[in-house]
Amino acid sequence: MNEKNREEGFESKLGTVTMINGPVVNAVGMSHFAMRELVRVGDSGLTGEVLQMDGDRGVIQVYEDTTGLRVGEPVRGQGRPLSVCLGPGLIGHIIDGIGRPLDRLMEKEGSFLARGTSLDPIDMDRSWEVTPVCKVGDVVSGGMIVATIKETDLVENRVVVPRGVAGEVEFVVAPGFYKTSEVVARIRGADGKTARLMMFHYWPVRTPRPYKERLLPDEPLITGQRVIDGLFPISKGGVAAIPGGFGTGKTVTQHQLAKWSDAKVVVYIGCGERGNEMTQVLEEFPSLEDPYSKKPLMQRTILIANTSNMPVAAREASIYTGITIAEYYRDMGYDVAMMADSTSRWAEALRELSGRLGEIPAEEGFPAYLATRLAEFYERAGKVRTFGGKTASISVIGAVSPPGGDFTEPVTRHTKRFIRCFWALDASLAHARHFPAISWMDSYSEYADEVKDWYHQNVDPSWSALRDEARAILAEDDVVQQTIRLMGEDVLPDSQRLIALTASLLKNGYLQQNSFSDDSFCPPSKGVAIMRMILDFHNQAKRLVAQGCPLSLIRRMKELVELTHVRELSAEDEAGFQSLAKRIGERLEKIGGERLAQEQEEEGL
Repeated sequence: MNEKNREEGFESKLGTVTMINGPVVNAVGMSHFAMRELVRVGDSGLTGEVLQMDGDRGVIQVYEDTTGLRVGEPVRGQGRPLSVCLGPGLIGHIIDGIGRPLDRLMEKEGSFLARGTSLDPIDMDRSWEVTPVCKVGDVVSGGMIVATIKETDLVENRVVVPRGVAGEVEFVVAPGFYKTSEVVARIRGADGKTARLMMFHYWPVRTPRPYKERLLPDEPLITGQRVIDGLFPISKGGVAAIPGGFGTGKTVTQHQLAKWSDAKVVVYIGCGERGNEMTQVLEEFPSLEDPYSKKPLMQRTILIANTSNMPVAAREASIYTGITIAEYYRDMGYDVAMMADSTSRWAEALRELSGRLGEIPAEEGFPAYLATRLAEFYERAGKVRTFGGKTASISVIGAVSPPGGDFTEPVTRHTKRFIRCFWALDASLAHARHFPAISWMDSYSEYADEVKDWYHQNVDPSWSALRDEARAILAEDDVVQQTIRLMGEDVLPDSQRLIALTASLLKNGYLQQNSFSDDSFCPPSKGVAIMRMILDFHNQAKRLVAQGCPLSLIRRMKELVELTHVRELSAEDEAGFQSLAKRIGERLEKIGGERLAQEQEEEGL
């Protein structure tokens, strides 16, 4: 049913505005409306949603600016909940928090969006190349694919039979070009009723899309960031949080993950962030190259913009719009990565709306249901088996912006209850220009054991052992550094000074990456090679120190400078890695031999 028919069908459902409190509007004559029903408010037709019902009275959350709205203006019901139109044409475009296409609206109306403007996120008049994958007479059921559409060079859109629909195909289009609004196939069920399948459909954003089975998240989401892939991995279908104070690099880290993750589709939500940050995304992403296919990155990316100067109510809806789009592509069998930047701004929108509704506040003014809403959101991630039998996933990575970097505030604390991967950003690392500024002491990942077998089979059998050894050295260095700050390094034995040296090599040569060079993306194989080289040096040096060799001799090695910059070598330069590893080993053997000869000479004297 198109928008015009919906409006005509529900014209009799009229309410009247009685009070306006920012984005919250009270109305009477609402007894025929439903909870969470989409409505048009006022003569301008502002988009809203019914939040509360009390007899004939209702409370409406308006997703647009209510300036100029008057008491007495009408409220029209739309007969459906807040929904997003799903179909080909989403990828490569930017939409707002309630699903309106900002790029197409700018072409139509200019730089300023008029209130009450409504436009589906996909172009109904655009033609697509459709290829049927079934024929008349075939028996199909929910989850099966009846046709494919070439949405971009990287993503094939698939027309999937909805759950609950089953029967015999009585019509399917021939290969060719068809408009979005045309029927692709008709299916006659056992009851004789016919279901029409089109390229698009609507789905309520607050209702999770169903799947057949939830699976164990045992495959990593490769991000190209060594500190994540090597020490704190996230699996496909996993959930992670990136908390950090102002200026610690949350948005930059989110950008890196959106650019380089090996998910087939990326959904990036700018939820309440500054407009200049979304501008950077819009300017930068179209020029970026996908590292896997060498095609433009926008051919697998959907951007959702709801910046801090947009209506606060739409900010609350934006993450639901984003996760619904992610579920749409998941149901086609794709791995989807969703970035939410930031969930703290979403929670602030909840707090403002809750205050206007007069609800009793909980800690720091947030509503008592904050934890429930966070759980409902993160629960929609996961690795699943679709009704069509495909394995697919949604990985959710949410940035958290605790005021003053306080990780004990409600949003961060409740978020930690529902995630299994925590990448804590450290202000001191950010100020020292260490990128990514992910703290190796405060971060953790519960997915490491689940993805271990994948790394052992596809990257290196010693990955988990190297990871454990590196984390142990970094943890021991944290204690050593406390002693150094209090008493200086000279009081330490060489064994502990070696720990500090190796930890410095790990921090500068492995954990740190330059996002403006070729090192911006690091394959797991290269990361493991760097980690092994540093740890091999540590173990060889440790044996020499245990034999009485002064650490000062080892520190003079010119190869240590090369080891710090080994990350600048290309991942394909195996000869370069092998050459440096060989020279380090030979140099340590030479130092050991010289020290042994010196000891023998001293004994002879």
